[in-house]
Amino acid sequence: MSDHFSSSDDDLEEFVNVFKIPKSINYFEQIVPQFSEQQYREHFRIGRQLTQQLANQFEVSEYYHYQEGDSEKITALKFITVFLWYAGSEAGSFRDVADRFDISKSSLYKIIRRVTYFLSNLSPQVIKWPTNEEQIEIEEHYRGKGFPGVVGIIDGTHIRIDKPDEDSDSYLNRKHFYSIQAQVVCDHKKRIVDIFVGYPGSVHDGRVFRNSPLSRILQEKCRDFYLLADSGYPCLPQMLTPFRDTGNLTRRQRNFNYILSKNRYVIEHCFGLLKQKLRQLYHIKLKSIPDIVHFIRSCAVLHNLAIDDEFIIHYEILPHPDDNPVEIEIENDEDDGNGSVKRNEVMNSLDLVI
Repeated sequence: MSDHFSSSDDDLEEFVNVFKIPKSINYFEQIVPQFSEQQYREHFRIGRQLTQQLANQFEVSEYYHYQEGDSEKITALKFITVFLWYAGSEAGSFRDVADRFDISKSSLYKIIRRVTYFLSNLSPQVIKWPTNEEQIEIEEHYRGKGFPGVVGIIDGTHIRIDKPDEDSDSYLNRKHFYSIQAQVVCDHKKRIVDIFVGYPGSVHDGRVFRNSPLSRILQEKCRDFYLLADSGYPCLPQMLTPFRDTGNLTRRQRNFNYILSKNRYVIEHCFGLLKQKLRQLYHIKLKSIPDIVHFIRSCAVLHNLAIDDEFIIHYEILPHPDDNPVEIEIENDEDDGNGSVKRNEVMNSLDLVI
């Protein structure tokens, strides 16, 4: 496993800063242990106990044992702690993070890459489709919100990246920045229950969905229930989308769209919380596309672990320029006839609220 990991720091910064910036002596060893639990969670996004549990798992994994023979020995706990700091911080260069923890830049690259792959490979254990019992709980929640039958909300989010060296045009999205897409399904608690990462930013949500594993097993996953989606997705029996508004919608169609929109806010809050906690997701500076994909998935793992850890730091979910809506190019040629029938059935069953 190679530990070569590119950064946005250029050679000049490396040459100059190595002489100008003093390292933070004993920040990890002396300062961090003095944090209260609340302060620790604010800085590292999860609690101390969970951090230690991850460090214990990491220590016996293949990713940590690669350090045998390295000149700079770093404990498994420091590996995890440094990664948590890096993932949760938007500002600062690789040099800044390395100096804070009194490590070399090469060691920081090693930490980011190894912990990224370690956490990403925990995703089957942490990012799981809800069980039948959990689906009933989710459905009851949305039934109480006026939309029975819902077991999740699906949408995509763009993760800003630097211009790739190869095939860069395919990563340029409609908002004119380079990105990788993450298709996410979340439950009513903003917990991620399915994620599909890796398509370039120029690809439409509908195409991403059609090429995702979820599209092939959606009926099996949802059974008699369904997901809610926006108009960028095809309308299917297990995934309902709004009626396209050409100015001639009936009252019931407008009512359906209104209630669907009110219940879809959960996925927007999920994305907002994910990026506010793990602020590297506002702009990932890594260069390798596979590394970026695994880093995004590792952040989704941390997001769920933080929710399970009863993460109580409340972030104000502020709009980010990258998340401003743009006009959606609707690809409704993929709508399923049975999906339209199902949508009409649900439309007629909903209470009129407008």
